[in-house]
Amino acid sequence: MKVISAAFKEGELIPRQYTCEGKDVPPPISWQDFPQEAKSFVLIMDDPDAPAGTFTHWVVYDIPSSVSRLEENFPKVKEHMGIKQGMNDFGRVGYGGPCPPRGHGYHRYFFKVYALSVASLNLPAGASRRDVEKAMAGKVLAQAQLMGRYKRD
Repeated sequence: MKVISAAFKEGELIPRQYTCEGKDVPPPISWQDFPQEAKSFVLIMDDPDAPAGTFTHWVVYDIPSSVSRLEENFPKVKEHMGIKQGMNDFGRVGYGGPCPPRGHGYHRYFFKVYALSVASLNLPAGASRRDVEKAMAGKVLAQAQLMGRYKRD
């Protein structure tokens, strides 16, 4: 399984428009070479370099197996075309872009995609990352990630 973006490659800088210093919209993210038996996908974006520990920027779940990409500027709503989004650590639903503390250097942002053996996690829209991960337990067929970097001066 592989995760890619048309906006940046593995280890590259995430363009400003996808950060708190830009439009703060999600970049296009797609995945390929996933197991044929996958019934749904989950995407979790986080920053393990945050000062207080891993910071969750985006939680998306119940992505149907027929969908293998989220377009740029995916709406920041609890549910869009059956795809649900959870709460991020900014306290909002949907995407919250990279926004590391000024002068803190480069942070790494991981876009992790999980292929699941179930069509739905049976969670309401707006669930926490913890609840999503708990519901995913034992149902992950494959996973992959894309890492981008960003810093604020």
